[in-house]
Amino acid sequence: MTAVPFLAGWAGMAAALEAGWTIVYLLLLLPTAGLLVRLFMIQHDCGHGSFFPSRVANDRIGRLLGILTLTPYEHWRRNHAVHHASAGNLDRRGIGDVGTLTVDEYLARGPFGRLRYRLYRHPLVMFGLGPFYLFAIENRLPVGFMDRRAAWLSTMGTNLGFLAAAIAAVWLVGPVTAALVHGPVVMLAATIGVWLFFVQHQFEDTYWARSDEWGVEQAALHGSSHYDLPQPLRWFSGNIGLHHVHHLSSRIPFYRLPVVLQDFPELRDLGRLTIRDSLRCVRLVLWDERERRLISFRELAARAPERPAPAAAGPDAASPAAR
Repeated sequence: MTAVPFLAGWAGMAAALEAGWTIVYLLLLLPTAGLLVRLFMIQHDCGHGSFFPSRVANDRIGRLLGILTLTPYEHWRRNHAVHHASAGNLDRRGIGDVGTLTVDEYLARGPFGRLRYRLYRHPLVMFGLGPFYLFAIENRLPVGFMDRRAAWLSTMGTNLGFLAAAIAAVWLVGPVTAALVHGPVVMLAATIGVWLFFVQHQFEDTYWARSDEWGVEQAALHGSSHYDLPQPLRWFSGNIGLHHVHHLSSRIPFYRLPVVLQDFPELRDLGRLTIRDSLRCVRLVLWDERERRLISFRELAARAPERPAPAAAGPDAASPAAR
């Protein structure tokens, strides 16, 4: 079970703080956050109905885990289903994805619009402020679905569950210790989660197409990466690095994904990224429809004079709904 070592790590961090063992607290922070990432991956599979044979078990465990991960289960499940149905479709951007503009859409914006997009795609915002905003603020309300009763029930139920858990934690260890344990754990796990989601679709030769050319199989195999991580990181991340296989069949639980890769070795090199490769993906921010690849701001600046001015601006990819 993942929950048991997570709770043990959480309790160990609290005990270390009480005893003044700062080094022990810091040593426990990363693995405890990693365990929370794995719990999110279990919640993720529950949302796909794949972790347990029973739908009831998937939903019940998914809701409980949502309290720990600060992610309302039903609301997230609906958004994530849209992501799976539209990933790589240029005409259906805006829900459950990383906001991405095409080159022409970016060039059609005025100075303020370009600045907003540059700030949104800056690493300090994307992986610093972004995770905090997403998990601590945006997930507290059904952003993008404010008119849906089910979305309100999901988010408010998660909020009430977290409030009850927070009261229990404060009663057990006090408000300061509870905040100094769970706050950093959640934020570090959120940053790791945002990074993993980013590299799953934001790499140079990823797949984007307009609706008339888009295909779900092509988007799965060529628009989702194989993030080839070391074995310990595969365990903590629930094998989500095998994202092309996951998008090809989301009903495969994460503990079975490596088996699929063994049975179909031709999938191993599709969209493969090492950790070093993934670091270079951060600079890729614009989709070039002519060359069918992601490019950087620097690359665009080097050739912008050669490109004709576009006719109209595209969607506001930097809006909260784009995440």
